Amino acid sequence: MLIAKVIGNVWTTQKESGMDHLKLLIVQPVNLQEKKQEDALVAVDRIGAGTGELVIITQGSPAQRLMGDQNAPIDAAVVGIVDSYETT
Repeated sequence: MLIAKVIGNVWTTQKESGMDHLKLLIVQPVNLQEKKQEDALVAVDRIGAGTGELVIITQGSPAQRLMGDQNAPIDAAVVGIVDSYETT
């Protein structure tokens, strides 16, 4: 899992089967100081995250399993909205 910042939305008129009615967000993986770590990516969001929020994302087969379809063409999914965090 990664921490990422939601930086935008994606709207599509055509989607592959298995992606109907799914909200798509552009997320930017960040470190704990909220500095960019990797290239931005598109993630499925079923929990209602918004632009500017920190989220937790999962990638690969765990993201597919969340949608209930092992064959869904999903590479990343939002699994939580970060309220706060603490490090030592």
